Amino acid sequence: MPKHTVAMLGTGKMAEAVLAGLLRSGWSADQLVVTARRPARGAELAERYGVTVVGNTEAAERADILVIGVKPQDAAALLGEIGPKVSANKLVVSLCAGLTTGFFADRLPGDAPVIRVMTNTPALIGEAMTAISAGPHATGEQLAVAEEMFKPLGATVRVPEYQQDAVTALSGSGPAYFYLMVEAMIDAGVLLGLPRQVAHELVVQTAVGSAVMLRDSGEHPVKLREAVTSPAGTTAAALRELENHGVRAALLSALEAARDRAAQIAGEMRQ
Repeated sequence: MPKHTVAMLGTGKMAEAVLAGLLRSGWSADQLVVTARRPARGAELAERYGVTVVGNTEAAERADILVIGVKPQDAAALLGEIGPKVSANKLVVSLCAGLTTGFFADRLPGDAPVIRVMTNTPALIGEAMTAISAGPHATGEQLAVAEEMFKPLGATVRVPEYQQDAVTALSGSGPAYFYLMVEAMIDAGVLLGLPRQVAHELVVQTAVGSAVMLRDSGEHPVKLREAVTSPAGTTAAALRELENHGVRAALLSALEAARDRAAQIAGEMRQ
């Protein structure tokens, strides 16, 4: 990674996950500046990560990569504040769900290059899934810079921007779906008579093992599921109940709702 200075403008959960991931992967705290709306939050980040906390305009002036990590509804005000400090030689990286690169281009001067990124909270442990899309003024070299920046946080993939709302629904929000499933399975274990800690250990390790096996085996999930499912066995009985209760259909509806909400956010910001 070339020598860059990164400003994290806004440090919510996702932005903090990226910040922590960068530091864990070898970035120096001297390469990072952060902003925070509340002084107490800024002090917390400075103590936890050793980074410098500055105001928005100073951060935009000092850094050559500006990571926009505020809530989507706060992005327009932030861009209005930092706009005079953003030139064509600075790269703007947006973590704002639902906001297009055009939203940023309309509010920044000249041909400011913008990269749209959707990552997820496993960035905290180096296991993120990050999708990257270039705006109209971003060069291939700048796209590669953004890709190299997020690669140490996990896996990366380039997608056309029109697919980003689907990415948001599938992997951006995806960890929450898995946590809900794990939570439900632990509760079921307790219902079946297991101590909660034992149920927790059984379910979490089963989830970890299954995920690693799915990733590393190269097998289709259907084939792996069938390998666990004996005819007329316990797994078959359980899967029948999941299908009877519409779990597959519920997941499809949930992801459609997340995708539609991402698009709705963009529409609300245009009003």
